[in-house]
Amino acid sequence: MPEMISVMLTGGPDWAPEVWEVQSVEDEPKVKILCGNAYEHFEFSGFCAGREDEQRPVYRWCCRTYVAE
Repeated sequence: MPEMISVMLTGGPDWAPEVWEVQSVEDEPKVKILCGNAYEHFEFSGFCAGREDEQRPVYRWCCRTYVAE
């Protein structure tokens, strides 16, 4: 199983985690997190941030969609 990498999530609701794990930026350029009856969507920004020794890809919040009933 491939090793997961930590990415930073920015924007979106206050409850959203600051760090999320993905397999790779290429395989997962978008992240979708379920919360109640909605999904919060984040997309890779093309940038990395953090301390010099710990740069992480940054995913920015882009929208919320609701689960169809």
